[in-house]
Amino acid sequence: MHGVRGYVKVAFFADAPDVFESDLPFLIIDAGGISRMFPIHWVKPHKRGLIMALDGIQDREGAETLLQAEIYIEKSNLPELEKDTYYWFELIGLSVVDLDGVFLGQIESVMETGSNDVYSVKDEDRGASYEVLVPALASVVRSVDLKQRVMTVDLPEGL
Repeated sequence: MHGVRGYVKVAFFADAPDVFESDLPFLIIDAGGISRMFPIHWVKPHKRGLIMALDGIQDREGAETLLQAEIYIEKSNLPELEKDTYYWFELIGLSVVDLDGVFLGQIESVMETGSNDVYSVKDEDRGASYEVLVPALASVVRSVDLKQRVMTVDLPEGL
């Protein structure tokens, strides 16, 4: 929420905020799980995020209903990526195996570290404290098969 006119402040997980175009409808799921479609009236960069005016949100009370909400865009509206580049949502949930085919877990989240992303890989069967941090480097990530939902990695010694 930003100001009294119903503008909303948005943190985004895209390389370029230009995916948020005016009049393009977005699915917004609020903290209570209620989903609604909202066209964006306008959007502009603000600090490390965006400020948006959404059609249908006119005041502070309306904006407050969207606190902690998530915004989704149709995949067909996303820009094409370069070869061997993936959106985070495509990677989360992938099974991760080493070069010998040993299952290490599934990608639970992706962290942006500045120099490269890092995949948090967890396996419930190995306990809550089990986690492998996999650097998103070509020397480590050997292949990604989105159809089979598998990432093959060659972990450096000690990981």
